[in-house]
Amino acid sequence: MDRLIYLAMNGAKSMFDRQAQVAHNLANAVTTGFRAETTAFRALPVVGPSAATRTYVVESTTGTDFSTGPMLNTGRVLDVAIDGKGFIAVRGPDGREAYTRDGSLQQGPGGVLQTRNGLSVLTDTGATIAIPPDSTILIGRDGTVSAIPLVGVPNTSTIVGRLKLVNPDEKTLARGADGLFRVNTPQPVRSDASVRLASGMLEGSNVNSVEAITSIISLSRQFDTQVRLMQTADQNARQLSQLLNMNA
Repeated sequence: MDRLIYLAMNGAKSMFDRQAQVAHNLANAVTTGFRAETTAFRALPVVGPSAATRTYVVESTTGTDFSTGPMLNTGRVLDVAIDGKGFIAVRGPDGREAYTRDGSLQQGPGGVLQTRNGLSVLTDTGATIAIPPDSTILIGRDGTVSAIPLVGVPNTSTIVGRLKLVNPDEKTLARGADGLFRVNTPQPVRSDASVRLASGMLEGSNVNSVEAITSIISLSRQFDTQVRLMQTADQNARQLSQLLNMNA
C-alpha cells in the first residue's frame, strides 16, 4: 500500500507544480512581450523487488516558449516592438545587462529613456539614452533614437543614441525572477544589426488563454485522481489492518 501512496503522492505533486506554472502563464496573458514558461516531465522506473511496471515522474528543466506574440498597434511614439526575433537590452535591477521584449518606453528622471517599470534601456556601449527637454523623439527601425525640438528651428533632428538590439541563441538565455532574460556567459551579448523594430506598436503575450484554461481544468482532474488513489490506498490499509486484528 505504501508503494501506491508514494506513486500517487508523486503524481499529485507534479500536477500541483504544473498547475502553478500554467496559472503563472495565464496571469501574464496580457503582459507586454511576455514569453510563456514551459515545463517538461519525464518518467522514471521505480527500482524495487517487484515487477518493473511502476513509474514516477520528475520535473525537467523549465523552458520558455519563444514564439512571437500578436502585434498591437498603439500609435504611441514611445512604443516599439521587435519585428521578428531579438531583444532590447536594459539595465536590470541588479545592475547587470538583461534583455526584454517589452518595448513600452517612457521618459524617466532627467529624460532617461526607460521601460514602464523603470529599467533604463541601453546603447551598444552600455550607456543610457537621455532625451533633451522640450523635444519629441522618433525611434527608427534600427533602434536609432532621434530628438526633434518642439521649439526653435523646425524639422531638425539630432541623434541622441541607438537602442542596443540583440539576438542571442535562445538556448543560452535564462529567465530571472524579475521576468528578464540573461545569458549564462560572463560577457554581454553583442548587438545584432539585423534586429528590427516596429514603431508605434507593442507585442502582446504569446500565452494562449483558452489553451491555458483548458490545461488547468485537465490538470485539476488529474490531481483529483491522484488524491483519490491515496485515499483508496489508505482505506485498503485500514481494512487489511482490521482483518489482521480479527485473525489475531
